[in-house]
Amino acid sequence: MGMSLIQEARRVVVKVGTSTLTYENGRLNLRRVEALCRVLADLKNAGREVVLVTSGAIGVGAGHMGLKERPRDIGGKQAAAAVGQCELMYIYDKQFSEYGHVTAQVLLTRDVMDDDRRRVNVVNTLSRLLEYGTIPIINENDTVAIEEIEFGDNDTLSAMVAELIGAQALVLLTDIDGLYDADPHTHPEAKRLPVVHKIDENLMALAGGAGSKRGTGGMITKLNAAQIAVDAGIPTVIMNGAQPYRLYDLFDGRPRGTLFLPSKEAADD
Repeated sequence: MGMSLIQEARRVVVKVGTSTLTYENGRLNLRRVEALCRVLADLKNAGREVVLVTSGAIGVGAGHMGLKERPRDIGGKQAAAAVGQCELMYIYDKQFSEYGHVTAQVLLTRDVMDDDRRRVNVVNTLSRLLEYGTIPIINENDTVAIEEIEFGDNDTLSAMVAELIGAQALVLLTDIDGLYDADPHTHPEAKRLPVVHKIDENLMALAGGAGSKRGTGGMITKLNAAQIAVDAGIPTVIMNGAQPYRLYDLFDGRPRGTLFLPSKEAADD
């Protein structure tokens, strides 16, 4: 029952994190990016509407400028984002255009989503972009975002976008195979949870840690995003993005990662 929801989803939001997109030095992992774009283009060819929420602007910008580490100050982050966003969109546009698809860049900040009138404009824009057959590529507007207007992580942003556009599935690509009952980096015996019916305090306790040094999230932000999505009736999957071709398995109905079921489906499952 659970996997059929993913298999039948026509409007899909896929979020990819910095750790999936880049090497340790911050440079883009071109082979992975190319594979991701090819799969998403093919999913679109198959009749799905695809929205990509991408991280990576700051990390890619720092790598592109030859900085030894990700900037820590606001000005440095914003400058790196300005450089990195250009690089990201250049690569995405180049890759998707090779498969005959048009991309659109949408940069958002939290205040836009929190204001009723401006949020309607976001919905209208994304709806029209999907109607025109484009692949919207969404990121936080890190070049101008400050603490008061930032999402803080693109996991949250992707869940909010999924809810706004009435997506039927949200997929969070990360550097781990899903949610485990213990930290698999320190507990080799840890077991992956294939399906989650309810996100509670015990589950949240499994999701400590802040993620990689190149990104801003971690499993806790992904669980928070999953909670937003399932509360809106959207099944959510957290899976490893190292091999984007596994998205084919997911949308063919084969279990991958950890599936979080909306409450109604969880009760029926």
